[in-house]
Amino acid sequence: MLHRFVLAAAVLSSIGAAHAERDGTIRIGVLNDMSGVYADDQGPGSVLAAQMAVEDHGGKAGGRRVEVVSADHQNKTDIGAQIARRWLENEGVDAILDLPNSGIALAVNEIVRNANKVMIASGAGTAQLTGEKCSPNTVHWTYDTWAYGHGLAKAVAQQGTKTFFFITADYAFGHDLEKQFTDETVKLGGKVLGSARHPIGVSDFSSLLVQAQSSRADAVAFANAGGDTSNSLKQAKEFGLGQQQRLIALIMGQNNVRALGLAASQGILLMVPFYWDTNDGTRAFARRFQQRHAKGNMPNDMQAGVYSAVLHYLKAVDKVGEAGDGKAVVAAMKAIPTDDPLFGHGSIRQDGRKLHPMYLFQVKSPAESTGPWDLYRLVATVPADQAFRPLGEGGCPLVSN
Repeated sequence: MLHRFVLAAAVLSSIGAAHAERDGTIRIGVLNDMSGVYADDQGPGSVLAAQMAVEDHGGKAGGRRVEVVSADHQNKTDIGAQIARRWLENEGVDAILDLPNSGIALAVNEIVRNANKVMIASGAGTAQLTGEKCSPNTVHWTYDTWAYGHGLAKAVAQQGTKTFFFITADYAFGHDLEKQFTDETVKLGGKVLGSARHPIGVSDFSSLLVQAQSSRADAVAFANAGGDTSNSLKQAKEFGLGQQQRLIALIMGQNNVRALGLAASQGILLMVPFYWDTNDGTRAFARRFQQRHAKGNMPNDMQAGVYSAVLHYLKAVDKVGEAGDGKAVVAAMKAIPTDDPLFGHGSIRQDGRKLHPMYLFQVKSPAESTGPWDLYRLVATVPADQAFRPLGEGGCPLVSN
């Protein structure tokens, strides 16, 4: 009986995949957090960005219609992996994008590689995706923990901050981000006095903040993201941490600033590869995005990354002529220079790292801001060849010596 059941399941799976192939549609799956702490940073906004990219490319690639599908992984690795397998095996999905939550991204990375499809991480942070876990089927698009950790460590060291205590999200992303910042800090002569870790989506940070306060470190560094960053920073302000210790958010974006307000956020340094008000191209896209976003939000860097990545993916499909061979599509993505109105000119390295500049911004004061989304003042630009980990240092087996 069990043998017949397994055989029937296999037949149904093959029928589903065959139907998906016969219908002549290329499917792009946006897999992210639609309802939790990362929903505003990615969520429906990333789906919208993917849809806009498909529309701007003409709705077709390789002579086939392109469709965007989406799902909520609920920040659970098993659920994310199940969705990815179902999409690839039964529902004809050719590429999976976004993937905030590095644990889920690392799991999907292997699933996609085994299925010979394409994964493009925009929301995922872990630099392992272009290091020991690199894959010929994966591109890491928008940012990573190395760029943010090392870049911000350099910036605050130049301002004289020497000792740090971490409040860190207790999964792959947070651990990696803390490590990258620590590596650069120690290299520059600074010292980490300790860290306290929390699960994703926790509501009460009081015990962690007490540890940070007791450490007497010059600065408290928050190695978390999304709603966790907003909530932990808000509670830190309520505890009075900002009066005696500097608060540093290793990953902070415009949604965090909006949640905290400029009065509470002013002066904070942050690093991002995209800001909506950078130039005419970013502003034009942002206005179109805002008009269609359910909350009227401007796009953030990770949503912009989804748009940019989908455009480049579709160009590669056009070059290859079809989307079925993921390795061939990713190879074409690496061969074609990247060029779009949001990130400008760039390239993709052997290890799958998309290269573009990073920008160091400082949050404006309420008096400096001229509108609800006028949030940042540019401090410095980090060139693309300096913004990310050097190619030979990641341990990616795809990199030729």
